[in-house]
Amino acid sequence: MSGRLTIVGLGPGDADLTTPAVTEALRAATDLIGYDTYLARVPDFGTEQHRHGSDNRYELDRARHALTLAAEGRHVAVVSGGDPGVFAMAAAVFEAVETGDPSWRDLDITVLPGVSAMLAAAAEAGAPLGGDFCVLSLSDNLKSWETIAKRLTAAAAGDFVIALYNPASKARPHQLGEAFDLLRQEKPPETPVLFARAAGSKDATLTVTTLGEADAGLADMRTLVIIGSKGTRLIPREGRRPLVYTARSEGEAR
Repeated sequence: MSGRLTIVGLGPGDADLTTPAVTEALRAATDLIGYDTYLARVPDFGTEQHRHGSDNRYELDRARHALTLAAEGRHVAVVSGGDPGVFAMAAAVFEAVETGDPSWRDLDITVLPGVSAMLAAAAEAGAPLGGDFCVLSLSDNLKSWETIAKRLTAAAAGDFVIALYNPASKARPHQLGEAFDLLRQEKPPETPVLFARAAGSKDATLTVTTLGEADAGLADMRTLVIIGSKGTRLIPREGRRPLVYTARSEGEAR
């Protein structure tokens, strides 16, 4: 097939955090497909491109549309925020390939990484992901709350630093509070907690608190929450927000 499909991550928001490889793939595409909010971040390259935007809940429809266009010989870029492989469009595309037209398996499909929200949030704080960590989404659109709770409890029991995507929405205002309640059963109240909103963009804010005092009301869908481990440390600074890092070894963590 002469068409190709590239799945790209724009990074967390600041144009400087979009990689040159992603920018070049966007420039070369005949068709751009993605969530309207992300497509609005793609610059106009002055070339004739077709933009196919949709609402955020139509990932598989977007993936199938992209594969259909690529099969017709188009050069398609599927656009995600952050990294396309972290709770984003790369998995949706490959799910569509597995379950769809067998000829799609012969397409030239490439994934280009981006700066994820968790990496941008960690950079705002210091190095909270400097030791072992895990990443969970609190959204129960595609999995049950029981599964989420089981994974949270296991991660806390293993003393991982935990990065939480999709911590709250208008439809799910209670889940982060329930997650904190579960974590408080396994982690001490002085465990550092970070609320990073719009990390990696000009609107970025960072709140540093503890698990004992964490207020779930601080989070929305643009917020990433990081819960520390026993090895996570705060370095106080006069008149400034503390630096946060997680020690690389158990010896330092003690």
